[in-house]
Amino acid sequence: MSVKQIELKVAINCQQCKIEVLKAVTKLTGVDMVKLDAEKGILTVLGTVDPVCVATRIRKAGNHAEITSVGPPKPPEPIKPPEPEKPKPDPQPLPPCCKQCQLVAVSFVTYDSPPACSIL
Repeated sequence: MSVKQIELKVAINCQQCKIEVLKAVTKLTGVDMVKLDAEKGILTVLGTVDPVCVATRIRKAGNHAEITSVGPPKPPEPIKPPEPEKPKPDPQPLPPCCKQCQLVAVSFVTYDSPPACSIL
């Protein structure tokens, strides 16, 4: 089996989503490199792993995954002389948790009404 570059569109809403996706993919055998662009929501996997297995593992971890491209790995780009850097605004960090990841149990108790049951 030859080395492939697999690109998937994944839903990354928070830091916990990012960690779960990376853990799920790196556990697969045949994965050589994993790269995640959280801003664009693109996961790039390099290796001999089956693309369907990667998407299935991400879905089992609780995230949405859609295969966008599968092909041979791109050759490394030639190194260009560094250009003077322009000041870029800092990207906003991901929140620690999102509504998809966090399940909160909420109960409602009223203290104004008399108790329904009392023992005298």
